This record gives sequence, structure tokens and C-alpha cells, in this order.
Amino acid sequence: MITAIVLVDTEAALIPEAAAAIADLPDVTEVYSVTGDVDLVAVVRARRHEDLADAVADRISKVPGVVRTRTHIAFRTYSRHDLEQAFDLGLEG
Repeated sequence: MITAIVLVDTEAALIPEAAAAIADLPDVTEVYSVTGDVDLVAVVRARRHEDLADAVADRISKVPGVVRTRTHIAFRTYSRHDLEQAFDLGLEG
């Protein structure tokens, strides 16, 4: 599974509508409205790079109000939730 973090700039008046539309897209698992240099952060999980390209270039970037996207592909996931589950399963180092 490929995980990508997509930073999304939108027209200011359309942030809520763009967020809702992006959240409804296939392969998008989460969308956050955030402070800082971008308006939205979307998490995309896809099985293949082609699916990721479809999700970002063909769907997210074409949502009304989206001005620009920047995509970061994750190499590894480090999550307290995942680590706690591993210890619960007896997978201690």
C-alpha cells in the first residue's frame, strides 16, 4: 500500500466544499483543514503508483476550488497506534 500526504491549496471561499469533495474521492482516507502554508492536508492510500496518480492528478486537482497540490509519498509509517498494537500481539523487539 502506498501512502501519500497531499498538501492542497484552495480558493479561500471554497475550503469547506473542496474538503468535503476530496474526502468523498476514492483512495482518500482523511482530509484535514489546517493552519499554516496550505489549506488542506489529504491522506491518500493506493495499491499502485498509477492509482495514486489518478487520485491526485485526475481527481483531487480537478475538484472545484483546488488551486495547487503538492504530494509527498511516505517511505515508512511510524505510528504510536501501530506500535501499541504490535506490543499487544507480543511482537516485542
